[in-house]
Amino acid sequence: MFVCTGNFDRSPTAENMYKTVKGLEVKSAGISVAAKKPLTKKMVEWADVIYVMEELHKRVIATLDPSAKNKVIVLDIPDIYNKDQPELVRLIKQKLDQSLLQQT
Repeated sequence: MFVCTGNFDRSPTAENMYKTVKGLEVKSAGISVAAKKPLTKKMVEWADVIYVMEELHKRVIATLDPSAKNKVIVLDIPDIYNKDQPELVRLIKQKLDQSLLQQT
C-alpha cells in the first residue's frame, strides 16, 4: 500500500511502478478527505506493508488503526513532484530499495 496526501501524484506513481510486479498486489490512497482515493481503515487492515511519503501520513494511519504502526514505513518523499515525473520515479525506487534492504 502506498499513501500520500491527495493520491494524485506520489502514491499513484508508486502504485503504477509496482502493480505489474508478479506476486505483488498494490494499491494507493491519500489521507485527505478530498483525495482521489481516500484512505480507509479497511485499506490499512488489508495492507501487509504501508509505504507513506511523509511522517504526517504515518500519524494519520495511527489514528485510523493504532495496531498498524509497525507496518508503516516512511519514505520521506516531499510533495514537490508531479505524477510519473522521472525524478519522482527514481526517488521512489531508490527509497523503496533502501527500505527493502533494511528489512532483510
